This record gives sequence, structure tokens and C-alpha cells, in this order.
Amino acid sequence: MTRKALAAVSLLLIGLGIGWGIQWIGLDHNAKGERQQDASAQAGQDQTHTAFRPAQQPALPLNLPGINPPGINPPAGGAGQGGVVQGIQFPDGFVAMTPEEAINIAVYERANRSVVNISTNSIRPDSLFVMTEVEGSGSGSVIDQQGHILTNFHVIEGAKHISVMLFNTDSFPAEVVGQDPDNDIAILRIHASEALLFPVQWGDSSNLRVGQHIIAIGNPFGYERTMSTGIISSLNRQIKPDKQRRPVRSLIQIDAALNQGNSGGPLLNSRGELIGMNMAIATRSGDNAGVGFAIPINTIRRVVPQLLATGRVQRPTIGIMQVFETDRGLLVVVLTPNGPAEKAGIKGSKMERKKVRRGVLFFEYDAIDHSQSDLIVGIDGQKVKQSDDLLSVIETKKSGDQVVLSVVRNGQVLQVPVILGNSE
Repeated sequence: MTRKALAAVSLLLIGLGIGWGIQWIGLDHNAKGERQQDASAQAGQDQTHTAFRPAQQPALPLNLPGINPPGINPPAGGAGQGGVVQGIQFPDGFVAMTPEEAINIAVYERANRSVVNISTNSIRPDSLFVMTEVEGSGSGSVIDQQGHILTNFHVIEGAKHISVMLFNTDSFPAEVVGQDPDNDIAILRIHASEALLFPVQWGDSSNLRVGQHIIAIGNPFGYERTMSTGIISSLNRQIKPDKQRRPVRSLIQIDAALNQGNSGGPLLNSRGELIGMNMAIATRSGDNAGVGFAIPINTIRRVVPQLLATGRVQRPTIGIMQVFETDRGLLVVVLTPNGPAEKAGIKGSKMERKKVRRGVLFFEYDAIDHSQSDLIVGIDGQKVKQSDDLLSVIETKKSGDQVVLSVVRNGQVLQVPVILGNSE
């Protein structure tokens, strides 16, 4: 009986042991599964965070030819598992996370000290005996260490007093050296130490492209040396500033934010080179609408030497005073007496004295005969339909240069060379 009881207890203990073993295996398996899930979740979290971390592999050095300060390099370090490109390190330790960011920063650090804030005071009559002082502001660029400042003519137009503030807030009275209202360009001069003058580097606007990255720096609303970025939206635009002035041609259209006070400031490319001077915006409300215009640097390059030398621009002239715009071309009406076109044989309209009978009376009157006038259809191989087409080509020349006019005379197209004269 005792042996039977012991055998039963032994069987019970064996059964309990097997049950505990099976349960422990199940618990251990579940625990391992939970640990694996936790590990997978943690790995997923780590992977998620890795996408927002600086990459672990070195980036290629940013190629910014001609830009100071030098030494924009990738931070030290090897490639990591993330595979995301690491930022671009500046000499002071700052890390730019994209090439575009690095370009913007490098260009601003190079060019911002070249940008000045221009303040003007002028007197405007309000009534017969009352005069009001009017303040204005704009931007400009230092172009040499002799203190010459490039800005728009409309920024300083009519000003009695002009003040220029440099990057370090030092202000200097400025004098007007020269001005070209037709191209909206003016040159000022201040007497400042060379150590405070950082001339902007001039570029080239002959090979610009729509979509090209640009940077504008100026003083909108008086906030000095403010930077905005964008692209070139179009080229060869034309605007007419007011009724008194002729259109300004060959402008660069940009979408970078320009506002009151930006006029006269530099338009820069990704190398920090001056490719234009910000001039105006197109707006219906007075606020920026993303359509701005800048004068190309190649236009400025032609004008500035003359302003520095004589204070004004001597433009070439072809000696044609009046034309009629037709569907076929420009009909020559009035020539400058003994001018370049007349000397070259270009024919204009003739004034004739005519007589008409009215009953028993005879009346005389002057009439213009266009039948012998030349019709200009081209210049230097370029088609001409409007006066601006003709002027645009002439303004790229200088006095003494030769242009070739394509004219229709008596049903035949002739090539007539003309030596340009001086408008003065």
C-alpha cells in the first residue's frame, strides 16, 4: 500500500515537472519574441532618426570658384550606415546641409560688406509758399577703393543731400560724379578709408540663363544688407519708368523679393559676382509680386567709364530724327541735316510746296512726300520692326563704329553702311 502511494506521488511530481518545463519554454520563447520586437522597433526608430541626422559619409568639397572665404570642406569622419551626404563645413565650424545653402552663405559673406545704404533729402513744393523736405532711401555697391558707389539714378534724382552708410554703420556725405537717366545709372563718391571699402567683384551678363540661381542684397524698408534669393525668370525685358523717359531695354527679370529700398543694390550670381543692379518691380498693389527687374552688368560696364571720366554718357547716333513704324519696317521721315545717315545716302521724306485752285483763287500749302523715303528693314543682319529694335543695336556701339542698314528703295533691298556719329 505504501509502495503504491509513493509511486503515485512520484508520477505526480514528474507530471508537474514536465508541465513547468513546457510553460518555462513558452514564456522564454515569448520573452525572446518580445525582445526581438522591441529590438526591431528600436532599430526602426534609429533608422527614422538617422534620416534627419548629418550624414556619416564625407561630402565632396563645394566648388565655389572665386569665392572667399576659402576652406569650405566636409567635416572629418568616415562613411556610416545611413548613406546620407554629410554637410559642408565652413572654417568657423558651421555646417551647411546642402550645396545651395553653402552657396548662399558664402556669397553673402563675400559680398555683404560691398553693399551700402543710401539716404537722400530733397525739397518738394507743396504750395506757393510752402516747401516740404522729403526723405528717400536706396541701396548701392562699392565699386572701387576710391570711394565710388554704383546706384540707380532714380534713387538720387533731385536730392539736395546724399548720405552713404557702410557695412559698419559709418556714414559719409556723398557727391554725384555722373548720371545716366536713360539707363537709370548713377555714380556717387564718398571720402572713406580704403580699409572700409570692399569693392564688389564684377561679372558678365552676356551668357545668363533663365532658371539660373541669383542672389539680391539691399536695404528694403531700411533693413540694411538684407538678402533674398531666386532665379532669373526671363531676359531682355523692357520697361518704361515714366512718361518722360524712354524705355529701359535688355533688363533681367527675376523672382527674388525686391521692395522699397532695394533699388540700386547688387544682383549676384552663385560665384558672388555682380551680374546686375536691381532697379524696379512690377506691382499693382505696391507690394512685391515676384516680378523684379535688374540692369545687366554689361550695360553698366559700358556706361560707368564715361560717367567717371565726364559725368555723362555720349551716345552714338545714326542721324535719323523721325521714322514711321509700319508693318514692313521703319519708314524714314526726317534726317539730321548733314548727319551720319544723310552722309551715307539714306533718303527721307521730302517737303513739297503744292498749289491748289479753289474757284478763282489759288492756295499754296506744304505737303510731305513719302514716296521716295527709304524703308529700314534691318540693321547688322537683324530684322527691324520697331524703333527700339534699331536703337537697341545702335546703343551697343560707340561713336565711329559702322553699322549696315538694310533698306528697301524702289522695290530693291540695299545694304547701306553708316558710320555712327556722336549725340553730343
